[in-house]
Amino acid sequence: MNHTVACRLASSEGRRALELASTEADPDSLSAASRMRRHMDADLAAAVLDQISLRRRAVAKIGPVGASMLWTRDALEQATRADVSRWRARRIKEAGFSHVLDLGCGCGADARACLDAGLEVTAVEIDPATAELARHNLPEAQVICGDATAVLPRLRDQTGATTVVMLDPARRTGRGRTWRLEDVRPSWSFVEKVLESMPAVAKLGPGVDRSQLPNLPVTYVGHRADLVEATVWSGFDTQRSGDRAVLIEPAGIHELPGGSAAPAAGELGCYLAEPHPAAIRAGSLSTINGSLRAVSEGIAYLTADELVASPWLTWFAVKEVLPLDVRSLRSWLRQHHVGTVEIKKRGVDVDPVTWRRKLKPSGPHCVTVICTPTTGSAKALICDRVRLPRGRTRSGAGCDVMRPW
Repeated sequence: MNHTVACRLASSEGRRALELASTEADPDSLSAASRMRRHMDADLAAAVLDQISLRRRAVAKIGPVGASMLWTRDALEQATRADVSRWRARRIKEAGFSHVLDLGCGCGADARACLDAGLEVTAVEIDPATAELARHNLPEAQVICGDATAVLPRLRDQTGATTVVMLDPARRTGRGRTWRLEDVRPSWSFVEKVLESMPAVAKLGPGVDRSQLPNLPVTYVGHRADLVEATVWSGFDTQRSGDRAVLIEPAGIHELPGGSAAPAAGELGCYLAEPHPAAIRAGSLSTINGSLRAVSEGIAYLTADELVASPWLTWFAVKEVLPLDVRSLRSWLRQHHVGTVEIKKRGVDVDPVTWRRKLKPSGPHCVTVICTPTTGSAKALICDRVRLPRGRTRSGAGCDVMRPW
């Protein structure tokens, strides 16, 4: 998006055009473009229709506030989910900070959450068009168009002890999304200097290599079923000590300490659990429950003889244990009239797409097949998903698991 178009979108002319475009059921259609061009020039018509499409995606990602914001595609792609933005803003406020320097604010999703939490915000964005959109989205904030690396020294001189820097370096290149720290913008060397010199929060991709990060607390953040980011904290000593896993759900926020030794491997029980990826990345598996054991050393599937209710675990009841062989599995599925197969795997050379094509499932029943090493050898576990009410533990006594060892 160029700066001229951004200014037009943020103007009264743009607001009227957006109201008209919002009546289109399919803003991406040729017919919508034709109708809009009857009322305005082609550039503005294309821009407002694109905004309506982006706003509808934004509502799904960050909530109702997204419908009133202006977006670029890249900014929306990198925008933090609303629940996570609000969680981070609360942590900043609880730590005693009152002013946030948001370096690389994009269209302002994180800054918006900080403002809503009662924090003062100064936002910096290097792209002129995106900065113009951020000014529209953050009317209560000071938005500066400039290079964060050049602007920070001046801003730091104007701030006090209650200021924290928030960094969300861009993680996209011409090849797409990247986890490589050498590819982020502003540069990783700049981010490191900020983390070393003043209170700061740096939001990074969840796949970042922990060994490349500084010796500061890192929080691996899960939102619902997804691992969404790794957050590095500097100057939050009273709140953030050591690595942690955080899970943000509608029912509440859950935390586990990280950096623990992996659970010991043991015999396969009646139940298998798939831990939340945030707990896996943080090294928190052994802190979930002491009765859990790994199915094999170094494999992040857990097993138990009894179900343990935990927001960190997705449970499966093991119906049968087969050799890790597609022909044996195909025979079992045919005998049991299974037509829907969910395939999960860790630590084995299995391509679920290829296996599903070879299995040719047919029938009214469904199962989950979990391919994994065990303490004996690699197996294909035939499982059913288990839904267990929170806060309850159900005995596994009496379960019948066939084990053709």
